[in-house]
Amino acid sequence: MNAEKFNIFSFTGRMKVLHMTWIAFFITFLVWFNFAPMLQMVKESLGLSSDEIKTLLILNVALTIPARVIIGMLTDRFGPKMVFSALLIISSIPCFMFALADSFTQAAIARFLMGFIGAGFVIGIRMVSEWFPHNQLGTAEGIYGGWGNFGSAAAAFTLPTLAVIFGGEDGWRYAIGLTGLISLVYGIIYYFNVSNTPKGSTYFRPKNLGAMEVTSVSDFFLLLIMKLPMYAAIGLLAWKLSPTKVGMLSEFTVYSIYGLLVLLYLFEVFKVWQVNKEVFTKPVPEIHKYKFKQVAVLDVLYFTNFGSELAVVSMLPLFFAETFSLDPVLAGLLGGAYALMNLFSRPAGGIISDRCGRKSTLIILTLGLAVGYLIMGLVNSEWPLWLAVVIAMACSFFVQSGEGAVFAVVPLIKRRMTGQIAGMTGAYGNVGAVTFLTVLSFVSYETFFFVIAATAIIGVIALLFMEEPRGQIAEVKEDGTVELIDVSHHK
Repeated sequence: MNAEKFNIFSFTGRMKVLHMTWIAFFITFLVWFNFAPMLQMVKESLGLSSDEIKTLLILNVALTIPARVIIGMLTDRFGPKMVFSALLIISSIPCFMFALADSFTQAAIARFLMGFIGAGFVIGIRMVSEWFPHNQLGTAEGIYGGWGNFGSAAAAFTLPTLAVIFGGEDGWRYAIGLTGLISLVYGIIYYFNVSNTPKGSTYFRPKNLGAMEVTSVSDFFLLLIMKLPMYAAIGLLAWKLSPTKVGMLSEFTVYSIYGLLVLLYLFEVFKVWQVNKEVFTKPVPEIHKYKFKQVAVLDVLYFTNFGSELAVVSMLPLFFAETFSLDPVLAGLLGGAYALMNLFSRPAGGIISDRCGRKSTLIILTLGLAVGYLIMGLVNSEWPLWLAVVIAMACSFFVQSGEGAVFAVVPLIKRRMTGQIAGMTGAYGNVGAVTFLTVLSFVSYETFFFVIAATAIIGVIALLFMEEPRGQIAEVKEDGTVELIDVSHHK
């Protein structure tokens, strides 16, 4: 692939695909987060309690953990063009369901199903990796992630105003319904305006769809270990909905979910064995090997950076309001600025990674994240408000740049499995969010920030085991021939 000049203002060739794809991701986040800015309106309209509203927020993210893994597999098998279009079109249905809901049960089912659209992110990671050379990949993935992620902030800035414009008690319904209509229409537009690869390029597919491939016995067991936290996080969500907590689920239902999660994990062990049993009997040729520890390290890092971003975005307005006695509107604006930084920070992480090396960039950004949260844990009412906001913005730079740097590495591990690797890494971000928000329910804001900082230090230690992507990836074409793809670092 020729390394033509990276012109962000172009709308042809690979730049057209990048723009079309970040807009698709933007719409998924606009739809996924269309509820949070209008909590009060929905609460009053449907006559919900505070606990029921909190339950809807939990349900909104519950399905995203398994969805990212499933969508990653489907992307590798069927291609990002078809999967992204289908996700946008199908996800409009639960969006319309929520807009039309007139009871808590209907709203809960719709929000649970809408968690699936949160998996859209991993599709574009594969699409962008197909279109950009490796010395531009971090920049392209950063723009994709940062500008697409802005969909959540756009929902906060626009939907409450639209609800007021539509007017009446049902204004929120029209605003949410509009996001569903946008998703439906753009899904069709996307399908007819992109292709999976540039003309003449091969779209590499995994040999098996049932589970991720590994290339050594030790990686087989490491994969099974790294799967456990995803099941644990879903179990944690079930516990939060139990009679002793939110009270949405009965004790029998909660224990049934625990039992189902155990069975699902055992089934996944079986699928991983089916796909990878040959590694126990014959060695994989050196040219086809990849190291799963690279994936495991990225999982740990994304658990910390994206996990903390989702958690902090949820609690930061309340933190500012309670610490500095601010009114909810001002606190919301200051908290929203944290997400706004995505426009600049995530692309910056990708650009730095392209120019300065993958591993060194991740180490510096993760250390910066640790220091940032450590300082945030020291913020109290005696601090000037402006300084607290500056510290939060500086911390968000390291958090979101780290996310951009993580996904500058994901496509360089094994091309035909990029969707699966992105899906697992992305799921770990949601696992992190569930973990950190659960921690917050038991401890002070100070301890909450310190726990994230400690997790970041674990990430730095994990990075010592990661290897800088070098040399070439061997991929097998559908006709059986082998193509070598350069993933060496270009400055």
